[in-house]
Formats: sequence, structure tokens, C-alpha cells
Amino acid sequence: MESARYVSRPALAGARPTCENSAMRSRAPNPGASRVTTTAPEGLPVHLTALPFAVCLLGLVFAPTFELRDLLQRVAVAYGAVLLAAFGAVHWGLALAGRIAWTAPRLAGAFMPAVFGAAAAVLGGQRGLAVLVAGFGLFWLYEHRIVGAELPADYLRLRRHSSAAVCALLALVTIASDSAGLA
Repeated sequence: MESARYVSRPALAGARPTCENSAMRSRAPNPGASRVTTTAPEGLPVHLTALPFAVCLLGLVFAPTFELRDLLQRVAVAYGAVLLAAFGAVHWGLALAGRIAWTAPRLAGAFMPAVFGAAAAVLGGQRGLAVLVAGFGLFWLYEHRIVGAELPADYLRLRRHSSAAVCALLALVTIASDSAGLA
């Protein structure tokens, strides 16, 4: 494994040095134009992010007690809130690394998933699940419409698939919650 070297950015006078390795040096100036490819094993963890929602859905349908169904609904809301905030945190990291510009829309786009996640956690139940569906959908729109040109195509493809799966499963969890008599 190659060791990293530290460089300072000339555009940021007085800024601390950043860590840069050969993979970062070889990238095209526009990360959206980079030739980063994602194979199935690399994309698998992204696709597995929806698995806890599928488990909660199955549990809501087949759980023998109301208390267990209530717990599974709360798990779906809590996990969704954390996952949505983590998706926003990726953009904080991209901005801190200089991969996307720090502008007001990008700052809001990186921060709003955590706000949606917190609101969903506070509301809980079907309302919280609905807030999560809206949050994941709006974040997908933000990534594809506002910063899409700055992001690698493979990343956008993975996020499109994971967002679609998460939104669909959260909607099904909401329907199953209603059928189970949960608020």
C-alpha cells in the first residue's frame, strides 16, 4: 500500500496540509468525470443498507405480539434516521476534502438529512416513517440535480438504487405498521 503524502492547497492560504495519495492525485479535476468504477463487492455494502428495513418489514408482518411489532417500527425509524444523517455526512466529507464546493445550497444539502432524521425520530411511528421517505427522496433529488455533475457516475448509480430501495421499503413498513394497528 502506498503511503500518503501531505500537501498544502495553494488556494487556501494558511490552511493546514491535507493528506493526498496517488489515487487522489490521478483523479480528473471534476470528480464527476473520474473513471471510478464500482464492482459488485464494492457496491454490496451500499445495497445492504436497505436490509434492516426488509427485516423490520418481515417482522411487522409476522411478529406474534403487538409489542414486538411496535419495537420493529421504532427500529425502522431509528435506523432510517441514522442512515439518512450518514448520507448527508458523506457530503460534509466531500466538502471538507475539497471534492465539492462549499456553497449555501451544498451546506444545506449536507445538513438537512440530519434535520429530517431528527424530526423522524422525534415524531416516531408512521409520521416518522413518512418524514424519512420524504427525506431520502429529497436528498436523492439534491444529489442528482444540484451536485450530480460533481459526483462520480457510479456513486450516483449506487445512491439511486439504495434510495429507491430504502424509500420503497419504508413505504411498505408504513403500510405494514398501519395494518398492524400501530400509529
